[in-house]
Amino acid sequence: MAEELQTRERLRPVDLARRHGLSTQAVRNYEESGILPPARRTEHGYRTYTTLHARAMDAFLALLPGHGHRTAAAVLRAVNEGARGEAFRLIDESHAQLRDDRRTLEDVEAALRDLSLPAGPSGAVPRGGFIGPLARELGIRPATLRKWERAGLVRPPRDPATGYRRYGEADVRDARLAHQLRRGGHSLERIASVLEQVRSAGGPEPLEATLREWHDRVAARGLAMLTGAAELAAYLREDPEKATA
Repeated sequence: MAEELQTRERLRPVDLARRHGLSTQAVRNYEESGILPPARRTEHGYRTYTTLHARAMDAFLALLPGHGHRTAAAVLRAVNEGARGEAFRLIDESHAQLRDDRRTLEDVEAALRDLSLPAGPSGAVPRGGFIGPLARELGIRPATLRKWERAGLVRPPRDPATGYRRYGEADVRDARLAHQLRRGGHSLERIASVLEQVRSAGGPEPLEATLREWHDRVAARGLAMLTGAAELAAYLREDPEKATA
């Protein structure tokens, strides 16, 4: 019976490739990079895989949409090396990033609500700061803010006395909104267009479609993470040694 089971579980590279819609070269590459555990070799040197490798491939492909290639690959390598704690740490980091993305989306919506507030006295210079402190607050380089200015995302006036850029409240708001939208995956051209529409319209309506798309992406990633977790758990159960500390 054991010999029959071993024969039934044995998979050729082409079997594993077809099952997952991949090329045999891709399967070999995944093994060589540590995403799959090492394959056994026949006496003639041919690779042979088992259901354990199929489970590993299932887990990797399921982790991809939620975590991205780099993290998904690192998770499988850690599992295959017996470093369960490292694999879980990587997954935790992805979940933390998703949490941050949700908060960022909330921040964008809050910033857009602020757009509907009455503006200050006409001609008054809002309280703000110079480019260096604002860049540090956003966690970006001053060169990035200058690039955004050239793209029309922010329009800080120059200080009459020094000639330096002086970011008022509206400029800071636009810079924060641009930063949040960049994190959401939007191009500079798209953000510039949105901000121009917002400035012209004086309200958040032009961003409603963008925010709906962002909500959908965040929700889809969260669901993908759940799917990936289920497949990874199934892989760990396939090999009890990898499922215990």
